[in-house]
Amino acid sequence: MTDRNYRLLFGLAILLTLYFDLTYVLYGLIGLIFLEGVTNWRIPLLVNRFMQKPGENALPVESFDFKWPFHVERTWRLVVGFMLFLTAVMFNEVAWFLPWFMGFAIFGAGVSGVCPMLLGLRSAGCRS
Repeated sequence: MTDRNYRLLFGLAILLTLYFDLTYVLYGLIGLIFLEGVTNWRIPLLVNRFMQKPGENALPVESFDFKWPFHVERTWRLVVGFMLFLTAVMFNEVAWFLPWFMGFAIFGAGVSGVCPMLLGLRSAGCRS
């Protein structure tokens, strides 16, 4: 599973929970993405680790040409979780359209493979 597939499924899950008004499922998605952001145990990495063949190396070699020691996917998960928490839980009546926008944006990033937020975080200095 790639991060692109994960964004596609996560965006679809956000849109379905908002459409069917499943607030507790949305709280679970927010908790899941916060857990992934804090611990850096990402679902795509865990799935790939369990699906690899014996003897293969699952950990890529990382370069050290970054400004911040924070991974861009981890930062993305923390920012998305925080924004979903603010807009869907705290200010639901005022900013009801922002979780829908985020769901469509994340789903679109999964379909196209281009996420403007990830590009911005990489240019801000997070490591890839």
